[in-house]
Amino acid sequence: MEEIVEITSKYAFPIIAACGMGYFLYFIWRWVTEEIDPVLGATMGTLIKLVDRIRMLDNELIRMKMKIDTTLELREKIRAAELEELRNQNSPKNNPL
Repeated sequence: MEEIVEITSKYAFPIIAACGMGYFLYFIWRWVTEEIDPVLGATMGTLIKLVDRIRMLDNELIRMKMKIDTTLELREKIRAAELEELRNQNSPKNNPL
């Protein structure tokens, strides 16, 4: 009888603590799988939609930049052509005076 009391007093706390930790881990695992996983799935869908929108906006910005660059380049060419035409009109070769 004395041995049973000694074994119980020696090993009871570690066994109870191990069972408590096992229950704690089970509780945390159940909480994560039942409450956190569905929320993460919905959040992942929203994140994918936002990333797609950002990519579309980035592509739109790239197209706008190309259009602006082309417009500025054409405007510069037109101005250069107009200046050249004015120079040709005002040059002494074309002026019969």
